[in-house]
Amino acid sequence: MTNVHIKGGRVIDPKNRVDAKQDLFIAGGKITALGKAPPGFRAERTIAANDLVVCPGLIDLSARLREPGSEYKATLESEMQAAVAGGVTSLACPPDTDPPLDEPGLVEMLKYRAKNLNLAHVYPVGALTWKLAGERLTEMAVLRDAGCVAFSHADAPILDTQMLWRTLQYAATFGIGVWLRPQDGYLARGGVAHDGEVATRLGLQGIPAFAETIALSTILQLVRSTRARVHLCRLSTSEGVEMVRAAKREGLPITCDVGVHHAHLSEIDLGYFDSHCHVVPPFRSLRDRDALRAALTDGTVDALCSDHAPVDEDAKQIPFAESEPGATGLELLLPLTLKWANEMHIALPDALARVTSSPAAILGAPAGDLTVGQQADLCVFDPDAHVRITAEFLKSQGKNTPFIGYELPGRVRYTLVGGQVAYEA
Repeated sequence: MTNVHIKGGRVIDPKNRVDAKQDLFIAGGKITALGKAPPGFRAERTIAANDLVVCPGLIDLSARLREPGSEYKATLESEMQAAVAGGVTSLACPPDTDPPLDEPGLVEMLKYRAKNLNLAHVYPVGALTWKLAGERLTEMAVLRDAGCVAFSHADAPILDTQMLWRTLQYAATFGIGVWLRPQDGYLARGGVAHDGEVATRLGLQGIPAFAETIALSTILQLVRSTRARVHLCRLSTSEGVEMVRAAKREGLPITCDVGVHHAHLSEIDLGYFDSHCHVVPPFRSLRDRDALRAALTDGTVDALCSDHAPVDEDAKQIPFAESEPGATGLELLLPLTLKWANEMHIALPDALARVTSSPAAILGAPAGDLTVGQQADLCVFDPDAHVRITAEFLKSQGKNTPFIGYELPGRVRYTLVGGQVAYEA
């Protein structure tokens, strides 16, 4: 373990309400002091952080690593390199791998492989049902012991409402968190874009906004009945935001997130069938996008995530409706968060909370803050430097993003994981 002195940076820790220019000291992989060096401290490495921001490593609530089963799209190594290049030190991996994360052995293998790479921390999210088929519950308590932090059905809808009810009853009994993306499987069937003017003009089959709100209404009613702890993934509609706002006022045990792409893009960005804008859920109307941005601002939406889904180029270079949905996002999480904050005039500590302390609380992970004694997972970035997004810039194996060609704020200079420099620009 190297003793590290990060000198002269603007230290921002949203959880502990720290925002000051001061030094930070690391020894034994942990933060040992802020401001003044601890007695007897001798730095083996000094990082000059003048004009840079030093904050907790980013935490991403949805990053598909494509292992096991889809290594032709991306590998664990390529995506973990992308994570640390983007300042992400902890990430949750959805269960829709091939095979799905429904057995302890698969979960343990994923954690072992990730640990051996010695880059970001991986938190597996287990499958709610066997093979994500929606017919039989997995052994959630056993999977939790194997390392699953929560349970999800990824983008596969649970069509049987009684199965969803039993799932939440089971989860509530064991204190297990359930992550659900609200979308009615029948209403969304065959849809590839938001059901609006753009989809009609382009001749694309639409997914109506009420596909989200009908599913969300069911979930909220079941939460009232079971009191299960539910995290709502990737909200996309203004009506959905209003329902969550009312449910939170009611005191229901729910949290929610938004994909960072959805805080910027709308159905208009589909242009002339740009398949890089084929994502799940679809980019919706400008009204929906603005509602998501406002809900992030007032705290109705708890967190931003990258919703990272690398796709091989062949699956995108085909007609829009036939292309595979998904966008790469690990390296764009910080720049797009800063872009949203700049445009909405949000203070930097409040913006960083959406990608550090808030997702850490949802994960239940010992991360997302700079408390003395905490593991030293840090992101050091230049908020004033801009990055041009190109295929060559992205370390992810998936180059599929609608932001190719954009200039975005925020260049990561260093990422430290467990006190060790995992990435250096």
